[in-house]
Amino acid sequence: MVASTVTVLTVTASGCVTVHGEREVVPAATRAEADRALRDFLTAYNKADKAYDPALDAARVTGPLSAINQAGLKSNGAQHPDGNPGQVPLELTDAKFSIPKKAGWPRWFVADTRANRRADMRWLLVFTKGSKDQLWEASYLNLVAPGKVPDLKKDKDGWAEPVEVNSPGLAVAPKDLGEEYTTYLKSGGDTFAPGDHTSTWKAFRDKNTKRRGIAVQYIDEPRNDGTFAPVGLRTQDGGAMVFFSTHHYEKRTAAKGVNIPVAPDVKPLLKGEVKQSMTLERVSNQLVVDPAGSGKVTFLSRIQGLTGAQGD
Repeated sequence: MVASTVTVLTVTASGCVTVHGEREVVPAATRAEADRALRDFLTAYNKADKAYDPALDAARVTGPLSAINQAGLKSNGAQHPDGNPGQVPLELTDAKFSIPKKAGWPRWFVADTRANRRADMRWLLVFTKGSKDQLWEASYLNLVAPGKVPDLKKDKDGWAEPVEVNSPGLAVAPKDLGEEYTTYLKSGGDTFAPGDHTSTWKAFRDKNTKRRGIAVQYIDEPRNDGTFAPVGLRTQDGGAMVFFSTHHYEKRTAAKGVNIPVAPDVKPLLKGEVKQSMTLERVSNQLVVDPAGSGKVTFLSRIQGLTGAQGD
């Protein structure tokens, strides 16, 4: 649910870097600009969701959200060529913007909203822009219980503080979260607090490799490139709220005489013919609290989506 090859997290200890010749530290967007970006995204998203046509919001999404959204629309469009007649348009209200001050490009901000879907959750979106001539594009989306959204550090004018990808003062530098998470899913460890997206998901996957007649293998990869790069904001307690993304492959290999079922949502994304194996490709975006100093990284949310499949 777009794509500029940019590195997202920011500023040096002095708060000033040269990016495209720009040195001035300024808010990434005005509040009016942020509100317009949210409304433009929502308009495009609802048009695409109504028609199940990925082209209708392709210019308003990027990064992991684009990968998930565009593949989902492609799959739904193939299953429902007449579109989505039962659509209830998404509404995003009560928007609260956390806009960091930074130098140069890319620029980005976070919108914390209420939705008419999953109204019990806050919808947090990251919007990013690679240059002054580009559109604002939504790169991350995560749903968080209202009481779980951390208090962010703001200056006297209400602007947020970005966190560097190499920040040394956190339990895990933001640039290393993807690598740490994929390592955890394979080998375990104590980097992350137990929960649905860590210990519970790892236990499910470990058990799932032993399905009768079908062997399941997992390959997990961090994603730090371009608009898949992590972005973070400083919390009031000195830690950080960080969005990061990962890539996951699930290969299912059948024993002789066993058929591998192909779900309806997989078929439109499937390449090749499923003879002995099928590999499912997924993109996942995570939102975590990364504490200052030491301690365990805690998940606030994780959203993943099927983005491709390969039969062999």
